[in-house]
Amino acid sequence: MSVGRRAVVTAGAGLALALAGAPPARSQGHPRMRTLFIAGDSTAAQKYADAAPETGWGMALPFFLHRGVRVANHAVNGRSTKSFLDEGRLDAVLAELRPGDLLLIQFGHNDQKVADPSRYTEPWTGYQDNLRVFVEGARSRGALPVLATSVERRRFDVDGTALRTHGAYPAATRETARESDVPLLDIEALSLALWQRLGPEATKSYFNWTATEQDNTHFNPPGAIEVARLVAAELLRTHVLAPRETRRLDDEIPTDLITWPDAEESRP
Repeated sequence: MSVGRRAVVTAGAGLALALAGAPPARSQGHPRMRTLFIAGDSTAAQKYADAAPETGWGMALPFFLHRGVRVANHAVNGRSTKSFLDEGRLDAVLAELRPGDLLLIQFGHNDQKVADPSRYTEPWTGYQDNLRVFVEGARSRGALPVLATSVERRRFDVDGTALRTHGAYPAATRETARESDVPLLDIEALSLALWQRLGPEATKSYFNWTATEQDNTHFNPPGAIEVARLVAAELLRTHVLAPRETRRLDDEIPTDLITWPDAEESRP
């Protein structure tokens, strides 16, 4: 792993939290665009033409942010906190982070995979240790780390009750956020409530259900848009973003705004 779990310098929660909602830094008299970096897995990641209509919620997040906030989506299919760090992907993010930027961290889906030692982490030890590496890395660059619990899968019992599928990982994320004094977006709880309101049948239109696939983990455009709406609303509620930095939180977003690039060279 390129970033040592004890090698990252902690800049301190006070400095990082003071950056939340702050005006963009100025360069040569002009405001510098604030960047929101996403570190996560396939539920958030950019998708390409060969995967359409599968859509990561990170693709839809810009629809809810003003142009002064740029999204840099570094989420990658199949990654856990462990594999993201071991592959040096956090290093690439830290190289781009600037004071006043944001690092939104959402993992858990692949940290659960006990049979895969390259990805599995135990929730109360390795997983939390890894989350702290992301947090401390962001703070060392003068950026604000933000933790998010995993967006829920589509799973219901026979009575139509939406089920939790991420075990102890959301609770471990919440505890890490409290102990590290980091803003928390509880997307697991919010998405679970949304799936419950929609019910077993309606939720199919939010996930990547096609004629050949019944995918209860990944989203299609309507699902990605609604999860991105939850994320943006939480960024506003937790004062990570100021009202001037969000938009259209209550508006219908046309699904044809979603596009899937096909240039292979654009892949991270």
